[in-house]
Amino acid sequence: MPDLAKGTRESAFVFSLAAAVVSHSIARACASGELPSCSCAPAPAEQAGPDFRWGGCGDNLRYGLQMGSAFSDAPMKNSRSGSQAFRLMHLHNNAVGRQSLVDAMETKCKCHGVSGSCSVKTCWKGLHDINHIAADLKSKYLAATKVIHRHVGTRRQLVPRELDVRPVRESELVYLVSSPDYCTQNEKHGSFGTQDRQCNKTSNGSDSCNLMCCGRGYNAYTEKIVERCQCKYHWCCYVTCKKCERTVERYVCK
Repeated sequence: MPDLAKGTRESAFVFSLAAAVVSHSIARACASGELPSCSCAPAPAEQAGPDFRWGGCGDNLRYGLQMGSAFSDAPMKNSRSGSQAFRLMHLHNNAVGRQSLVDAMETKCKCHGVSGSCSVKTCWKGLHDINHIAADLKSKYLAATKVIHRHVGTRRQLVPRELDVRPVRESELVYLVSSPDYCTQNEKHGSFGTQDRQCNKTSNGSDSCNLMCCGRGYNAYTEKIVERCQCKYHWCCYVTCKKCERTVERYVCK
């Protein structure tokens, strides 16, 4: 998509999410035994509490970050990957994506005891699902900062365009150029437009008809759906279902 090579807000989100997914997958694969070069994470340095002990198999985030950064950052360290500003932008956003994993580590526990009681707990550090991390990065995308590439002292750095008296924060996504108009089709910018896109009439989010249709309005139509229903399990071992038909109302942008 041409837009991803131009340093827009959308490319900032895509690159940061991709970097997060790579490290997340490696960390999880270590814990599940899918990679011979790594295993479970070592026990956390913090002291266990009075009602639990460290154990289990934690996601190996340290290894995931190490190998993920080597993979995700390598192209941006090559001058053929674009201007210095473009490469610095994506290296920064990759780091923001990986930091979202660090922030998404949580303590997970399993109870032990008589009749399912929780007299003793074994706990480990694990990552949130990638959907949780993607939602965090989406909020950073909505609050992303536009930056310029200029000299700060003896080095050229990325600084906020509107507030260049402060450095770029390690927790914020940054972009270089404003996004094109995604409301109308434009092959040059990689925009497919939103005409005929299905939207949600009752939503207030990005899938809402008001936002998705860019003020052009929407058309409603009905659609018949045939789906399996009234399924029954028969011993042993198969399932039989009936076919039910229902009518649903759909909305598409004008």
